[in-house]
Amino acid sequence: MCPLIEARSGARLIPALVYAALSTAIVSSLGMLLVPTISREMDVTVSTAQWMLTINLLVGAVATPVMGRLSDGPHKKRLLLTSLLIILIGSIIAAAAPNFTVFLIGRALQGLSYGIVPVTIALARRYVAAEKVQFSISSLSVTVSTGMGIGYPLTGIIAGLMDFRFAFWFAALFVVTAIIVVFRVVPAGPDERAPRIPFDFRGAGLLGLGLGALLLGVSEGPNWGWSSPSTIGAFILAAIVLTAWVGAELRTRHPLVNLRVLRNAEVLLANGTAAGLGAAMYIGLSISSLVAQAPASTGYGIALPLFWAGFVMFPLSVGSFSANRLVRRLSRRIRLTALLPMGAGVMASAGIIIWLAHTELWEILIGMLVLGVGMGTSYAAMPALIARSVATAELGSSVSFNQVLRTVGSSFGTAVAGAVLAADIAPDLHPSGAGISATLGIGAVLCAVVFIALLVHTFVSRSPRDSDKRPEPRAAGTR
Repeated sequence: MCPLIEARSGARLIPALVYAALSTAIVSSLGMLLVPTISREMDVTVSTAQWMLTINLLVGAVATPVMGRLSDGPHKKRLLLTSLLIILIGSIIAAAAPNFTVFLIGRALQGLSYGIVPVTIALARRYVAAEKVQFSISSLSVTVSTGMGIGYPLTGIIAGLMDFRFAFWFAALFVVTAIIVVFRVVPAGPDERAPRIPFDFRGAGLLGLGLGALLLGVSEGPNWGWSSPSTIGAFILAAIVLTAWVGAELRTRHPLVNLRVLRNAEVLLANGTAAGLGAAMYIGLSISSLVAQAPASTGYGIALPLFWAGFVMFPLSVGSFSANRLVRRLSRRIRLTALLPMGAGVMASAGIIIWLAHTELWEILIGMLVLGVGMGTSYAAMPALIARSVATAELGSSVSFNQVLRTVGSSFGTAVAGAVLAADIAPDLHPSGAGISATLGIGAVLCAVVFIALLVHTFVSRSPRDSDKRPEPRAAGTR
């Protein structure tokens, strides 16, 4: 593609990719908020209804690294369109499902939405002008957290006014518009610069099986019992398979995920932060949603109807979007390595706020706003750090592995929340106030631990000997 065409397409490409990435946020908003509704409408228990989250995460954890590796290849646009088409089919199946089993099939197909962001980042890295690449990657990374603050209110309004099926029909309509935008704006034809390398089917199979067993054990541990043979067996299987996967990836010439790049301190820092903050974030989001819909008789519930419950997440979007814009303005003065501890510190503050004050609506709203600021700051830094530190040919798989760790962290956060709440149920079958506080406390402590670890890393990396060797990296836009 000639430079003039690339420049013209680049002006519209970033908004188009952001719009496509929003499909992830729209689909994600169909999960947590609708579990009580699905349980009631499809006549299944709440624990069974939770499978609409579990199956979505399972497929997402497997699909994300596969799509990330494929996005390093020549057919990026075809991959994005095919993924969106499968998500569309899943949305239609879920919307029209006659029973819970068929509904789960639709939710499984929707799991491909977790792999959309790595593909859009790969496209931005390929076609966006060099001076705008870092900003584009940061914007795409925070699109999901920003979009969730919009997706949850929309889901609540649609499902509250009409029926939960209309929320899935809306998701299908949104994906249709995303397909049209991608088809018209994203450059056509294969990427001639992309390497032609064989796909690592063995690595994909081992990683899928290992992550599937791990997330199954984590998700179902509270229901099966942490000491049950099924839970222990799932964890043992996951450990064996993932160990085999690591060995296979290190021996393979063209691995699904190049684990050798994890030796880079910045990549390792971004991935560790993704797992820790992913768990803490999901604890805060899930418990806040639960508190918002719980009856006032629980002593902590705000008793919001579904129509209004989704708006609890709106400040999250405002905070995330504002933080991303602020980071862009201060990009010439802020180092990428400083953004992660800053974001983690803000998220720790949000966790403490929600932990200590969560019985009034305004308290939850403030907590969500601060949480969004921390998320926007942290998530703007993670992929940018990775993109600085790996070769272009490894970008898709490296960023997608970061997304996998976010998903795994979120699953652990969900499991921890479920286990603590299940251990302290009130006579009215709602979680007790003590259980709610304990779960929020765990989330706050986890954020604080990540924050302290990042601070220690920052001070260590700024030792006089290191600073004499090389200057520290700066944020997007720095030259």
